[in-house]
Amino acid sequence: MSGPVTLLAFDVGARRIGVALGNTLSGTARELGVLDVREAGPDWPRLDQWCKEWRPDALVVGDPATLDGGDQPARQRARAFARELARRYGLPVHPVDERSTSKEASRRFAAGRAAGTRKRHQAETIDALAAVIILERWLADPGSHLPPMPESP
Repeated sequence: MSGPVTLLAFDVGARRIGVALGNTLSGTARELGVLDVREAGPDWPRLDQWCKEWRPDALVVGDPATLDGGDQPARQRARAFARELARRYGLPVHPVDERSTSKEASRRFAAGRAAGTRKRHQAETIDALAAVIILERWLADPGSHLPPMPESP
């Protein structure tokens, strides 16, 4: 990818998917919102709207490997979501090691509460904040991201 690249990043959870927006020109990321996950899957219409509005060039998905790099149900869920993103939008999907992002997001949220910039009722935004951290990791060194997520389950 040459030139400025707009990216959407995702922190995939069982009930919510945090979403962040960023670009390589500024090298920054910000919270976009949270997609609810229901029995039928994520809120695709809302994501379709965000993709239409922001027109990302690529997507970044947190890869929740275990501490020893192994597989787990959360990782399988993230990989399935990444495959569906690639299928639906035809964009490159870059996995990023997301270990410790939830802890970092909680720390940032707590710091925001202490500073008066965050309120307790905004706690679901922790998922979007985790997506920001995932995207910041990719933006810090896009050449060092993990190999592409496998295409088959």
